[in-house]
Amino acid sequence: MSKKVFSEKDQMRLSKNKYVIRISDKAITYADEFKQLFIDQYMAGKLPREIFEANGFDVNVIGIQRVKDCAKRWKKAYGKDGIIGLTDSRKEASGRPLKRELTQDEVIARQEARIKLLESQVELLKK
Repeated sequence: MSKKVFSEKDQMRLSKNKYVIRISDKAITYADEFKQLFIDQYMAGKLPREIFEANGFDVNVIGIQRVKDCAKRWKKAYGKDGIIGLTDSRKEASGRPLKRELTQDEVIARQEARIKLLESQVELLKK
C-alpha cells in the first residue's frame, strides 16, 4: 500500500470521479467497471499512467507508485481469473463460514444471489 496520504481537498476531488466508489485518507476503492476498462486499454497497448489520466484521475494526486501497484494487481488478477478476478470480492459474504444447517429459504436466497452474480458476469463478458 502506498504511503501517500490524501488531504480533504484531494479526497473531495477524487470522490467526484465516476470510477471511485470510496476514498479514505490512505486508500481508494475503484469501480469494477474501471478495472475492466483499464485491462482492455492496457491490452490495447496504453500505459497505466495514460489510462488513469484519460479517465479523469490526476496521477500527481494519486501517486505514480499507486498507479503502478494497481496495474500490477489487476493484471495478476486478470491473468489468474479473467474478468471475474477484477470484481471486488469484499462485496460478497465474508467472515466465518456458518457451521449450522441452512434453512430452505436461506439456501434459495443464496442460490438466487449466486445466479444474479453469474448473470451479471455473463452480461459483462458480452460487452
